[in-house]
Amino acid sequence: MAELVRMAHGSGGRLMHRLIEEIFLPRFGALPGGAGDDAAEVPTEAGRYAFTTDSFVVKPLFFPGGDIGRLAVCGTVNDLAAKGASAEYLSAAFVLEEGLPIETLSRVADSMAAAAREAGVRIVTGDTKVVERGAADELFIATSGIGRIADNVNVSGANARPGDVVIVSGTIAEHGAAVMNARHGLGLGGTELRSDCAPLSQLVLAALAATPGVHALRDPTRGGVATALVEIARQSSVRIVIEEHAVPLRLPVRRACELLGIDPLYVASEGRMLAVVPQTQKDAFLSALRSHPLGCEAAEIGRVEAGSAGVVLHTTIGGLRPLIMLEGDPLPRIC
Repeated sequence: MAELVRMAHGSGGRLMHRLIEEIFLPRFGALPGGAGDDAAEVPTEAGRYAFTTDSFVVKPLFFPGGDIGRLAVCGTVNDLAAKGASAEYLSAAFVLEEGLPIETLSRVADSMAAAAREAGVRIVTGDTKVVERGAADELFIATSGIGRIADNVNVSGANARPGDVVIVSGTIAEHGAAVMNARHGLGLGGTELRSDCAPLSQLVLAALAATPGVHALRDPTRGGVATALVEIARQSSVRIVIEEHAVPLRLPVRRACELLGIDPLYVASEGRMLAVVPQTQKDAFLSALRSHPLGCEAAEIGRVEAGSAGVVLHTTIGGLRPLIMLEGDPLPRIC
């Protein structure tokens, strides 16, 4: 029987990586020195630039802490930041379903404009298509972005080295938990369960200015922290050990994940950044993050070791649990 596309092919996990490795890369190729990163580095005579593209199909369109418009801007800005780039310009393409209220589209556009001002980026071009009623789910947005990389910055998932430490810029899993709570009307967490959706350019650029030797950055969206770290471990051929007790997690998010039977390490964040930093620069990097409102809860959560490529979790009860790429799609349509 011919294999068909499944929801899990868009989860950010194993099946999505199979699509990339078996369908897209053999046909399209990749620029050297960063295949698998959140953005591609594009060399030009004018300097080094990062370029990225993404699409957003979140359901519901509006959720506590954000909406599809804010998500589209922040997601693309953060992918550029994960390459150490300062976002400069974005494009935005809209697929609208017949019957979408114009008021809804206006709210989304207002939110995108506000997020772009917050991020210091301009939306300069785009496209609009309308499909028949039932051919889409209200509204999809695709964005692309370009930004400049400073000459002294060289971050890639392929740069992690034994002895490095792993840092996360704040509490995890808030976006995915908030979207699922809103979608299904679960009533969990009261007003505390909100998406962390935020543009991270200023936070990341301030940290890179303080510690230009950062090795890797990653935006832990689909597939969560666990899948993002597996990607880095594979790119760099290293072993990453995460300390479960050190991973920052708000109590409402923990309770929501427990009720849904989902591991928060596999739940998306949209306003957090993972970093792999040399041990000698750890303190300066953490200090730079914590001095910014979006990084005040930054924490060291693990270390990089020599060994077989992979990620293991040192659990709170003292055991070691392998962390693999996300299997299936327990949280579809969250970004």
